[in-house]
Amino acid sequence: MIRFASLGSGSRGNATLVSVGNTLVLVDCGFSAREAERRLARLDVSPAQIDAILVTHEHSDHVGGVARLARRHHLPVWLTPGTRMAWGEQELPELRLINAHEGIAFRDMHIQPCPVPHDAREPCQFVFSDGAFSLGLLTDVGVVTPHLREQMDGCDALLLESNHDVDMLARSPYPVSVRRRVGGQLGHLSNAQAAKFLDSIDAARLQHLVAGHLSDTNNCPDLVRETLAAALDCESHWIGVAAQDAGLDWREIR
Repeated sequence: MIRFASLGSGSRGNATLVSVGNTLVLVDCGFSAREAERRLARLDVSPAQIDAILVTHEHSDHVGGVARLARRHHLPVWLTPGTRMAWGEQELPELRLINAHEGIAFRDMHIQPCPVPHDAREPCQFVFSDGAFSLGLLTDVGVVTPHLREQMDGCDALLLESNHDVDMLARSPYPVSVRRRVGGQLGHLSNAQAAKFLDSIDAARLQHLVAGHLSDTNNCPDLVRETLAAALDCESHWIGVAAQDAGLDWREIR
């Protein structure tokens, strides 16, 4: 059985818990250590239960609390060499460099890193499996590549970026440079791009679809649900949202 939950998802901080059997990993920690501990407690998790922190890339909304949380609770940190170099020197209790193209067998879970196009040094996302079921995490990606479609195809659950509505972004108060960055090929997926991605993969096995990394300024949950539900031909209330403040409670894949 695979379980997953979000401590929070958005431009002010990201962190996702993934549990397979007796193995628990935290993907990113863009919150302060104290705030992360508070959000973990909300999900009935102690930092001592975490076996490793996986880092997707070096942006502060994903690594802001990683080093402090790792030091406070003696947690190993896994990341690509490029992310390590771009993040800079950090005092960590244990560091493991991973290859973004090679799968990892870790206790009860198999972890498949997936390189993604994003404006970071060597960013990746992940697919987790217990041998029977799989969970795909895909955020902070400017455009979906054929390789990503192949890796995410047939997953039993997806936490998928649906960052912005194109029209809302065009009218937003953001500077032109920021709008171009967000909507560019190294930025973030729009609602329409997320929907097109869902339409391009085998989604027949999906037990859960959760939208993540929604913009506070350029999107709204109801619009996201409506757009993604149309792609899957399902009821909009079935689409989950990992919120910035409330996160997402535990979901199970059985």
